Amino acid sequence: MIVKYMENQDKDFVMDIDRHVNDHGFYQRVYTKTGYIMWEKDHPAGIMHYSVLWDHVPFLNFMFVGKEYRNRGFASQALAFWENDMRQQGYEMTLLSTQADEEAQHFYRKSGYVDCGGLIFHQTPFDQPMELFFRKVL
Repeated sequence: MIVKYMENQDKDFVMDIDRHVNDHGFYQRVYTKTGYIMWEKDHPAGIMHYSVLWDHVPFLNFMFVGKEYRNRGFASQALAFWENDMRQQGYEMTLLSTQADEEAQHFYRKSGYVDCGGLIFHQTPFDQPMELFFRKVL
């Protein structure tokens, strides 16, 4: 598995997976190199993208690995790639989140992330289980 920055030709693959992104958002990820594609040989296996909070803390917004590629170390390799990319860009810490009812929280803890808070959006347009936040000093 290798990880590469998103390119324009990856649009259909990304848009099929990430229902939150529109055309402008996709092209912004390509231009700013904040989106990645996980590849297994010549096949796209997953995606991830991040933003930078407060101009100095990278936040992993989204990570997805296709079902046929799960439990093969792809998420661990992709996360390590992203952390290394952030380190090379001079960042000292990363953040990410997942909902309290999702299994990803256990993966992030095993990957060295530490719980650092949560948000509750009950009775809002974004009603969902608590969003758990994690941090990692690089």
